Amino acid sequence: MNLSSIIGRIPPVTKNLLAINIIVWLISEFLPAVGRALDNNLALYYIESPAFKPFQLFTYMFLHADFIHLFFNMFALWMFGSVIERALSSKRFLIYFLTCGFGAALIQEGVFAIMIAKYHDIFSPEQFDQIITQGCHLMRGFQNYADPTLGTLNMLVNAPVVGASGAVYGVLLAFGMLFPNQPIYIMFVPVPIKAKWMVIGYIAIELFMGLGGIASNVAHWAHLGGVAIGFLLILYWKKRGDLNDRWYF
Repeated sequence: MNLSSIIGRIPPVTKNLLAINIIVWLISEFLPAVGRALDNNLALYYIESPAFKPFQLFTYMFLHADFIHLFFNMFALWMFGSVIERALSSKRFLIYFLTCGFGAALIQEGVFAIMIAKYHDIFSPEQFDQIITQGCHLMRGFQNYADPTLGTLNMLVNAPVVGASGAVYGVLLAFGMLFPNQPIYIMFVPVPIKAKWMVIGYIAIELFMGLGGIASNVAHWAHLGGVAIGFLLILYWKKRGDLNDRWYF
């Protein structure tokens, strides 16, 4: 099977999502100045950051940190998104994908709010505003405060969040719910695993890493947010009878 045949079999929404993400990454990779402008404006920042804009709650999911980040997200989107789009319809799949990504962003913002709350007790409102305003300029110059407290606060407020992972985790959740007994082959695992156990395993790992602060540069709570929003949305559609009996759980 040649490449054009493989591409031709990808349903339209999945194909366009893949194309947008890949094109944006290529632009960022080969036009660094444009890439920095995209990150500065379209990546997701905490709501108190001077760099925050409401539309970032959607646009962040079309940016990626590097090729590995892009590859794994797009591979999962191609592998599972194609199946879910055919099961739900293209229109419903687009709504599902964007809603999961948007919900993931909101939950990540909420987690940041909890983590940042203690700093409002340490600094006065004027000091806080001055720290994050100056910190935003430092971050744009790839710098940060030397003081650990100020540096941590600045990272929480002014470090951008990028990637489709929250939405993709929602897609994985949908696959596990709609096709729970479908065998999945995972790299380095010698036997197939049922989709429902794969999804439960991924959720458990993300929860463990999120609570443990492991790989803190990864937005674990956004991943879990995509799962949570996807779960609620599928249950809602099931209750309304919109899934046309496509329910294998």
